Amino acid sequence: MSSGGSGLERSRREARERVVELGYEAELRSWTVEELLASLPLEADPFVVELLTNLESHRDEADRHIAEMARGWTLQRMPVLDRLIMRLATIELLYQDTPTGVVLAEAVELAGRYSTDESGRFVNGVLAAVAREVRPET
Repeated sequence: MSSGGSGLERSRREARERVVELGYEAELRSWTVEELLASLPLEADPFVVELLTNLESHRDEADRHIAEMARGWTLQRMPVLDRLIMRLATIELLYQDTPTGVVLAEAVELAGRYSTDESGRFVNGVLAAVAREVRPET
């Protein structure tokens, strides 16, 4: 994690990272967000809960956007972490006021840290296309 940025940016970056970790666990265990949150020893940060809840309730919408922009790739063929990171970023683009550049940069960073060597470029390309579609004014 870089030392730059405000406390809110750092806490949101950490929250996104936690969402990826928890979302991956939920996916592997086929748990709902409710089941996942109930299993935690400590209560999750409210922003983490908000993102996880939005991720679950708007998953199909996010998947439609990702599948449309990931030409030549099916969702099932994508690495689990890439798919999860792109879902999270798409949900933020659709339902949060986070600046587009921040959403894309955070997703690329997470993909580079947690997924394959090629994931950063792949995630960036798909999400840039999604952002152009869902936020044409930015």
